[in-house]
Amino acid sequence: MNWQEHIVSQNDVLLGKPAIKGTRISVDHIVSLFAQGWNEKQILDNYPRLTEENIQAVFAYDGTNVRQRKY
Repeated sequence: MNWQEHIVSQNDVLLGKPAIKGTRISVDHIVSLFAQGWNEKQILDNYPRLTEENIQAVFAYDGTNVRQRKY
């Protein structure tokens, strides 16, 4: 999964927060929905511009950031 094809960070969109390309839906918002108990189907139903690949990219992005974090 190449998350860079799905997630962008632009200063003029959500103040540079990582978001799904072509939307104003941030990565942290999607992660927050999962944390609240939403499942993939609920997210896709409520945000029809998102795709399964977008959701996979969110987890690939988060995984990359966790691996790069220094503890």
